[in-house]
Amino acid sequence: MNDPLDRPLRIALVDDQPLVRAGFTMVIDSQDDMEVVAQASHGIEAVEVLRGRTVDVVLMDVRMPRMDGIEATARILEQAPADRSPKVIVLTTFDLDEYVVSAIRAGASGFLLKDAQPEDLLGAIRTVHRGDAVIAPSATRRLLERVVRAPEPEEKDTAVLDPLTEREREVLTLMGRGFSNREIGAELFVAEATVKTHVGRVLAKLGARDRVQAVIIAFETGLVAPGAS
Repeated sequence: MNDPLDRPLRIALVDDQPLVRAGFTMVIDSQDDMEVVAQASHGIEAVEVLRGRTVDVVLMDVRMPRMDGIEATARILEQAPADRSPKVIVLTTFDLDEYVVSAIRAGASGFLLKDAQPEDLLGAIRTVHRGDAVIAPSATRRLLERVVRAPEPEEKDTAVLDPLTEREREVLTLMGRGFSNREIGAELFVAEATVKTHVGRVLAKLGARDRVQAVIIAFETGLVAPGAS
């Protein structure tokens, strides 16, 4: 099991297309370590259905009537207790949809294309539940470089980085450049387990929900510049 409580991961589906929800349900419920426990057809319904209910991961469509996935993500995470806040994976039909980063800013942990292979969907759910990003490193960089505006020098506020040690800044910089934990370890000549420890400390000190949030901070503070490699 992936869950410390030794129970299936509880998944919520939010999509205005019944066939999409049915297909995801079939794939998810075929696994021993996860189950669909809630469904909603639009954002307003999702907020109501998930109020006071604990789920582990929410698959959230971006474009829906009445309330889109961006606002729904923000509201769901806002109303959830901090120690039981779900991870949100936003779903989109288009690669690098401009709505996706807005959803990530609202608190989502990454994005997934609706036409992803079943094994990729299942892998994304397990990955995000562990606290990692569901966006591949290269996609993370492409996504951020497209929509995160690099602040002008006078606009940069780097105070959020002050708690980081020099090594933690190095780790965050490499995260922002799209390096995986293994690649960061090779670059810094340390074990992957050590990198995981550093990443955890970076997230805690930045108050970042996950790796994606931390990378956004790296871009916005100017620690990593668009186009850097």
